[in-house]
Amino acid sequence: MDASRGFAPIESGDARLLVLGSLPGQKSLSDQQYYAHPQNVFWPIMRELFGVDGSYEERCEGLVANRVALWDVLQASVRPGSLDADIRQDTALVNDFETFLGTHVKIELIAFNGKKAEQLFHRMASLTCIDHLRLVGLPSTSPAFAAMSYAGKLDVWRTGLAPVSQVDD
Repeated sequence: MDASRGFAPIESGDARLLVLGSLPGQKSLSDQQYYAHPQNVFWPIMRELFGVDGSYEERCEGLVANRVALWDVLQASVRPGSLDADIRQDTALVNDFETFLGTHVKIELIAFNGKKAEQLFHRMASLTCIDHLRLVGLPSTSPAFAAMSYAGKLDVWRTGLAPVSQVDD
């Protein structure tokens, strides 16, 4: 089985927040869009928190305008299907966070979309440049994480991102 390859980050040099998923699922890969599964609530949450709406391109532009960067922990990995549990860690390649964070010096918060993204980051990204950053684990927006309602997820995301989403400079 071939490795799934992630996407380039959605970002600008003045980003204050970096949201990290694990690796795009099958629907996202086929559509070449972050969080393309129609039941994934990532984009509805971004609409509520940052007012991003419209086409995929408009939503991405909205994230950039709100100084939100979006990426995945993994650059590539073999993963049959879309479940994070199926990611084969022996084939996983982590993205270059040392370089990314070195060129995005205004990032103050890294938010993980789900436990797997957070676990992979801590296990695979050996970083010396994150001491000044706040890291927050958030509930997965995936439909596979059905233990929490949309309202519950939105509330936790709002609380977790509030220090960044409300600051202007």
